[in-house]
Amino acid sequence: MAEYLQRFQQLTQLGVTMYDEGVALLTMKFPPVNALSRTLGDELTLALDVISETDEVRAVVLTGAGRVFCAGADLKGRKDIVKGPGDLPAHSRRTRECFHTIRECAKPVVAAVNGPALGAGLAIVASCDIIVVSTSAVFGLPEIDVGLMGGTSHAKRLFSHSLLRRMALTGYRVPGPELYRLGVVEACVADEAVVESAISIAQNIGSKSPLAIKMAKQTLNAIEDMTLRDGYRYEQDMTAAISRTEDAKEAQRAFAEKRKPVYVGR
Repeated sequence: MAEYLQRFQQLTQLGVTMYDEGVALLTMKFPPVNALSRTLGDELTLALDVISETDEVRAVVLTGAGRVFCAGADLKGRKDIVKGPGDLPAHSRRTRECFHTIRECAKPVVAAVNGPALGAGLAIVASCDIIVVSTSAVFGLPEIDVGLMGGTSHAKRLFSHSLLRRMALTGYRVPGPELYRLGVVEACVADEAVVESAISIAQNIGSKSPLAIKMAKQTLNAIEDMTLRDGYRYEQDMTAAISRTEDAKEAQRAFAEKRKPVYVGR
């Protein structure tokens, strides 16, 4: 068994299934609502760190088991984690790093949102590269109703000023069809088709040059907070770098010869 697959055998709240074109399906499995427990957060971080350094994996699909994607922070388990001075900052740091691990994963992550994504669950979704939702999915920030705050920093990457504040100040939940109408998500499909649709997108990504995909995601992340001038200059520099690779030359030959390219990752 490949070493990276052996690393996944120890996971208890995260399932990993491999598909063609190097797609890894990660399924959050912490019933009944896949709340973001310490274990689940640590396992997501571990799995994505391993995937970042595993050539066999080209893209990731992230979903939840059952009818809920992720209902937010594990409030019941929090009392067992935060017991004394220093515990809350450490817990907050682990949670932040879980979200950043998704965003910074070297391989693109496609969210297959099969149901509610609330609070921390919405932050997980917003950290992904591409989002597909089911018709029963909803995005929400329920913290206002449970004496907490959080999630808006990530959600503002998806929502307009007014809608984001409505969500944060009232707990309003945006349904899947409305998310698609607003252009927040790539597709809204039937519940039973959401994972299949996300895998199809991930397999398309997996068929491309792995080096080009890695550099493209790195560029997209880097330019997000840059000015137009600095961002485009960065893109031009990365274009120059990728054009010198074997994969770029193979892509150009295959295009001219009207055949499927054979990439080597160099």
